[in-house]
Amino acid sequence: MSGDDDQHDEIRGTARGTSPVPLSVLDLVTVGAGTTATDAIRTGVEIARTAERRGFTRYWVAEHHSMPGVASSSPAVLLAHLAAHTDRIRLGSGGVMLPNHAPLVIAEQFGTLEAMAPGRVDLGLGRAPGTDGATAAALRRTDRLREGADDFPQHLAELLRFLDDDFPDGHPYARIHAVPGPVQSHAAGGVQSAHRPPVWLLGSSGFSAQLAGQLGLPFAFAHHFSAANTVPALDLYRETFRPSAVLDEPYALIGVAALATETEAEARRQVLTGALSMLRLRTGRPGLVPTPEEAAAYAFSDIERDFVDDWLGNIVHGTPDAVRDGLDALAKRTGANELMITANAHTGAVRARSYELIADAYDLPGLGA
Repeated sequence: MSGDDDQHDEIRGTARGTSPVPLSVLDLVTVGAGTTATDAIRTGVEIARTAERRGFTRYWVAEHHSMPGVASSSPAVLLAHLAAHTDRIRLGSGGVMLPNHAPLVIAEQFGTLEAMAPGRVDLGLGRAPGTDGATAAALRRTDRLREGADDFPQHLAELLRFLDDDFPDGHPYARIHAVPGPVQSHAAGGVQSAHRPPVWLLGSSGFSAQLAGQLGLPFAFAHHFSAANTVPALDLYRETFRPSAVLDEPYALIGVAALATETEAEARRQVLTGALSMLRLRTGRPGLVPTPEEAAAYAFSDIERDFVDDWLGNIVHGTPDAVRDGLDALAKRTGANELMITANAHTGAVRARSYELIADAYDLPGLGA
């Protein structure tokens, strides 16, 4: 990737309104009880359009598999759909799980997305499977799951070579090209595209933090489900960072679960649905996101209540002012350059409304400002 200012701007967001850092959206395209995947995808489009209109920087979707309550198993397909329904907001993967796919396939998919939405596509990569071991084996057609994680740096290097079309002479893949991609500019009459998708590394521990730092890539940390590791991972990223053609200095984004409603009580009622959904997932009972009524009526055991209380403790929720204060404190404590908000609620309307309320709390100027 070239080191010009345009490429840097594709990574760095711009703080707006009273927000101390840029704000973005991570959507799992969740499916609530009584709704369908079609409903969830329509909601995803609505939230992406809301985020664009209200001045959020990015809208990312995450790759998960074999989870009834999550409809984002195919990020590239979803992003193509979203590109057709938005105009300015950056769209990306938070992330694509690299061990589940051949690097050439990812390069082709995101080259295609870049052709659909030039200058608006981010490629976030993770080294976890995004599912359980059996499902990961089915995805990869192998039971050597550890091998995929251990080979992540090698597969990442291969993917970057495909994206840049710069395998050295003599390499087995030197005559293989990811299309759409840079090779088209070398053909007779070809014109070089001004962009290629910026690559981000995602993580919930120190491995990807250190690798992102060593390669000079932007880093996105999953604070929303690994809060205890956030500060150590960001410190490691900054300590190991080496300037590159992509970045002159570290750029760290953190994912944070947050939900704003008109009252504290309503926020608590809504986020309990996501907590119960996570409890079921962690105990081998994945399902659709329950309704607030089902979550309120659930008889939690003492151990389950402890889990839920811990989980809710990492969700910034309440009135818009309370959520703004919580996000500001988190940005200050972690030194994150950008916050990516994921909303936990049963219905799309509640999640979409939360982003509106957060935008109001920060006085984000929105489209055209």
